[in-house]
Amino acid sequence: MSITVNGLGDLRKMAGSDLGTSAWVEVTQERINTFADATGDHQWIHVDPEKAKDGPFGAPIAHGYLTLSLFIPLFTELLDVQGVTTKVNYGLDKVRFPSPVRAGSRIRLAGRLADVADVPGGVQIAVEGVIEIEGGTKPAAVLRSLSRFYA
Repeated sequence: MSITVNGLGDLRKMAGSDLGTSAWVEVTQERINTFADATGDHQWIHVDPEKAKDGPFGAPIAHGYLTLSLFIPLFTELLDVQGVTTKVNYGLDKVRFPSPVRAGSRIRLAGRLADVADVPGGVQIAVEGVIEIEGGTKPAAVLRSLSRFYA
Protein backbone atom coordinates (compact mmCIF):
# COMPACT_ATOMS: atom_id res chain seq x y z
CA MET A 1 0.00 0.00 0.00
CA SER A 2 1.54 3.26 -1.13
CA ILE A 3 1.64 6.50 0.82
CA THR A 4 1.03 9.45 -1.49
CA VAL A 5 2.35 12.92 -0.68
CA ASN A 6 1.78 16.07 -2.69
CA GLY A 7 4.75 18.36 -2.97
CA LEU A 8 7.89 19.06 -1.01
CA GLY A 9 6.07 20.52 2.00
CA ASP A 10 4.14 17.30 2.60
CA LEU A 11 7.30 15.29 2.03
CA ARG A 12 9.14 17.31 4.69
CA LYS A 13 6.37 16.46 7.19
CA MET A 14 6.97 12.74 6.58
CA ALA A 15 10.49 12.73 8.06
CA GLY A 16 10.86 9.89 10.55
CA SER A 17 7.81 8.02 9.23
CA ASP A 18 7.52 4.29 8.82
CA LEU A 19 6.65 3.57 5.18
CA GLY A 20 5.45 0.00 5.70
CA THR A 21 6.29 -2.96 3.48
CA SER A 22 6.00 -3.67 -0.21
CA ALA A 23 4.40 -6.70 -1.79
CA TRP A 24 6.47 -9.86 -2.09
CA VAL A 25 8.42 -10.31 -5.34
CA GLU A 26 9.81 -13.63 -6.54
CA VAL A 27 13.45 -13.67 -7.61
CA THR A 28 13.34 -16.29 -10.34
CA GLN A 29 16.25 -18.04 -12.01
CA GLU A 30 15.17 -16.32 -15.22
CA ARG A 31 15.53 -12.89 -13.56
CA ILE A 32 18.96 -13.88 -12.24
CA ASN A 33 20.04 -15.03 -15.70
CA THR A 34 18.77 -11.81 -17.30
CA PHE A 35 20.73 -9.76 -14.75
CA ALA A 36 23.83 -11.86 -15.47
CA ASP A 37 23.43 -11.16 -19.19
CA ALA A 38 22.95 -7.43 -18.57
CA THR A 39 26.04 -7.14 -16.35
CA GLY A 40 28.32 -9.81 -17.78
CA ASP A 41 28.54 -11.51 -14.36
CA HIS A 42 27.94 -15.18 -15.15
CA GLN A 43 29.54 -16.68 -12.06
CA TRP A 44 28.32 -20.25 -11.56
CA ILE A 45 26.79 -19.56 -8.12
CA HIS A 46 24.24 -17.44 -9.99
CA VAL A 47 23.63 -19.12 -13.34
CA ASP A 48 24.48 -22.84 -13.04
CA PRO A 49 21.72 -24.51 -10.99
CA GLU A 50 23.32 -27.98 -11.17
CA LYS A 51 26.73 -26.86 -9.96
CA ALA A 52 25.20 -24.45 -7.42
CA LYS A 53 23.37 -27.36 -5.72
CA ASP A 54 26.78 -28.52 -4.48
CA GLY A 55 28.01 -25.00 -3.72
CA PRO A 56 28.10 -23.11 -0.43
CA PHE A 57 24.42 -22.01 -0.63
CA GLY A 58 22.85 -25.27 -1.87
CA ALA A 59 21.18 -23.50 -4.79
CA PRO A 60 21.82 -20.65 -7.20
CA ILE A 61 21.67 -17.21 -5.59
CA ALA A 62 20.83 -13.77 -6.88
CA HIS A 63 23.63 -11.28 -7.38
CA GLY A 64 23.79 -8.86 -4.46
CA TYR A 65 23.48 -6.00 -6.92
CA LEU A 66 20.37 -7.59 -8.42
CA THR A 67 18.82 -7.58 -4.96
CA LEU A 68 19.91 -3.96 -4.53
CA SER A 69 18.53 -2.96 -7.93
CA LEU A 70 15.08 -4.17 -6.85
CA PHE A 71 15.05 -1.49 -4.14
CA ILE A 72 13.68 1.15 -6.53
CA PRO A 73 10.62 -0.76 -7.81
CA LEU A 74 9.89 -1.97 -4.27
CA PHE A 75 10.32 1.55 -2.87
CA THR A 76 7.90 3.03 -5.40
CA GLU A 77 5.25 0.76 -3.88
CA LEU A 78 5.81 2.46 -0.51
CA LEU A 79 5.97 6.18 -1.32
CA ASP A 80 4.50 8.11 -4.24
CA VAL A 81 5.64 11.73 -4.39
CA GLN A 82 3.35 13.90 -6.53
CA GLY A 83 3.68 17.58 -7.36
CA VAL A 84 7.41 17.53 -8.16
CA THR A 85 9.12 17.96 -11.51
CA THR A 86 12.08 15.60 -11.10
CA LYS A 87 12.94 12.52 -9.02
CA VAL A 88 16.62 11.51 -8.87
CA ASN A 89 18.41 8.55 -7.32
CA TYR A 90 21.27 10.36 -5.53
CA GLY A 91 23.12 7.34 -4.15
CA LEU A 92 23.65 5.15 -1.14
CA ASP A 93 25.22 5.83 2.23
CA LYS A 94 25.56 2.19 3.20
CA VAL A 95 24.66 -1.27 1.90
CA ARG A 96 25.15 -4.70 3.42
CA PHE A 97 24.06 -8.14 2.17
CA PRO A 98 23.62 -10.29 5.33
CA SER A 99 21.98 -13.25 3.58
CA PRO A 100 21.89 -14.55 -0.01
CA VAL A 101 18.64 -14.72 -1.98
CA ARG A 102 18.21 -18.21 -3.40
CA ALA A 103 16.55 -18.55 -6.81
CA GLY A 104 12.80 -18.90 -6.31
CA SER A 105 12.77 -16.94 -3.03
CA ARG A 106 10.45 -14.03 -2.44
CA ILE A 107 11.64 -10.68 -1.11
CA ARG A 108 10.00 -7.44 0.02
CA LEU A 109 11.09 -4.04 1.26
CA ALA A 110 10.40 -2.57 4.68
CA GLY A 111 11.20 1.13 4.69
CA ARG A 112 11.44 4.18 6.89
CA LEU A 113 11.83 7.78 5.76
CA ALA A 114 14.75 8.56 8.06
CA ASP A 115 15.46 12.14 7.00
CA VAL A 116 14.30 14.95 4.72
CA ALA A 117 16.77 17.80 4.14
CA ASP A 118 16.56 20.87 1.96
CA VAL A 119 18.89 21.11 -1.05
CA PRO A 120 18.95 23.86 -3.68
CA GLY A 121 15.66 23.61 -5.58
CA GLY A 122 14.27 20.66 -3.64
CA VAL A 123 14.78 18.12 -0.90
CA GLN A 124 16.97 15.09 -0.32
CA ILE A 125 15.49 12.12 1.48
CA ALA A 126 17.26 9.29 3.24
CA VAL A 127 15.39 5.99 3.33
CA GLU A 128 16.45 3.19 5.63
CA GLY A 129 15.49 -0.02 3.90
CA VAL A 130 15.54 -3.68 4.80
CA ILE A 131 15.00 -6.18 2.00
CA GLU A 132 13.50 -9.20 3.72
CA ILE A 133 13.49 -12.81 2.51
CA GLU A 134 10.22 -14.63 3.08
CA GLY A 135 10.81 -17.19 5.83
CA GLY A 136 14.39 -16.00 6.35
CA THR A 137 16.06 -15.21 9.64
CA LYS A 138 18.35 -12.54 8.20
CA PRO A 139 17.59 -9.85 5.62
CA ALA A 140 18.92 -9.99 2.08
CA ALA A 141 20.01 -6.35 2.22
CA VAL A 142 20.14 -3.49 4.68
CA LEU A 143 20.66 -0.06 3.15
CA ARG A 144 20.37 3.68 3.41
CA SER A 145 19.32 5.20 0.10
CA LEU A 146 19.41 8.88 -0.90
CA SER A 147 17.00 10.44 -3.39
CA ARG A 148 16.31 14.00 -4.45
CA PHE A 149 13.02 15.57 -5.43
CA TYR A 150 12.86 18.93 -7.19
CA ALA A 151 9.92 21.35 -7.40
